[in-house]
Amino acid sequence: MAMRLTGLMSGMDTESMIQQLVEAKSTKVETAKKDQTKLGWKQDVWKELNTKLKNLQSKYLNEMRFTSGYTQKTTKVSNESAVSVITGENAVNGVQSLSVDQLAKTAYLTGGKVTALDSAASQDVTALTKMKNLMEFETDADGNEVAKTLTFTKKDGTSVDITLTSKTTISDVLTSLKEAGVNANFDANQKRFFISAKESGADGNFTITCDDDDALKALGFNIPAEGSGEEGATYIKGQNAKLTLNGAEFESNNNVFEINGLTFTALNETKGENVTITTQQDTDGIYDMIKNFLKEYNSIINEMDKLYNADSASDYEPLTDEEKESMSESEIEKYENKIKDSLLRRDSTVYSISSDLKQIMSGGIGIDRKSTRLNS
Repeated sequence: MAMRLTGLMSGMDTESMIQQLVEAKSTKVETAKKDQTKLGWKQDVWKELNTKLKNLQSKYLNEMRFTSGYTQKTTKVSNESAVSVITGENAVNGVQSLSVDQLAKTAYLTGGKVTALDSAASQDVTALTKMKNLMEFETDADGNEVAKTLTFTKKDGTSVDITLTSKTTISDVLTSLKEAGVNANFDANQKRFFISAKESGADGNFTITCDDDDALKALGFNIPAEGSGEEGATYIKGQNAKLTLNGAEFESNNNVFEINGLTFTALNETKGENVTITTQQDTDGIYDMIKNFLKEYNSIINEMDKLYNADSASDYEPLTDEEKESMSESEIEKYENKIKDSLLRRDSTVYSISSDLKQIMSGGIGIDRKSTRLNS
């Protein structure tokens, strides 16, 4: 049973005193929570402002402080479907004539369809299928199986021999081809090998031969003579890209050419058409850079002035959960924004940054012993 000592002997109302002490403690806790909330909001405002100031520096000031920012160049192309151009700092102004004579190609072999010796099993040919199911193997005088040799040869003459035995699988052949330096795959649905050079250009050309023609055909690597009607592989020969610039011929193993400060990417052959390449000073780009800088600068200055001169919200404190329950979301947002907008009111750091930026922009710059200002 609870005992109460309300005013016992001394006449003191201890229950009331305890209640007041609890309320005082709760008020301190609530005040600390509100201060913490305001501090978090203030940090968010500073983060947003710092991000905008940093972006102003990285997007514009880092470039505008050097002369290279005012020597930008641009290149126009009369036929953008034929070639694209990236203009470098060292590009020379002028008009040039270009033709794309040939696009780069990657050496690519699409194998003929692989079938099993037992035609009924041809639908079951997969990467795990063994050579004994695809081709015949002879035996020597001692009854030992005679292996076959598949030879992969690159354009530079280097070659790799791939030994085929009755136990060799299609997957083993793929592994050996990949180790030889090409992309290789076997499509079990199409029953074909697909082999390509890793890079475009003539240097990627290759051949696949075998000491047994029947084995070459069994794997679909034989390339039939044109018009023979024989089934087999189709081979696309790798070739370099070629273009002519101002009468001079250039060649690349891919479709990208870096010439005299310009980077050309060949897109389509021009078939005798000459494309006009015009490189000139990018006055529009320089103008836009300065205009956009001033636009962002003014936006930040206006924002700092607004934050510094905001109306006082000293009578406003963050809402408690109980207070929010009696308000709508829009009312809560409006109330809290009133506090957030005033968090940097009369802030000395905001004033210092804003004043320094204004002073720098309004200051003069000495050129040939004359002072030039933006407002003059």
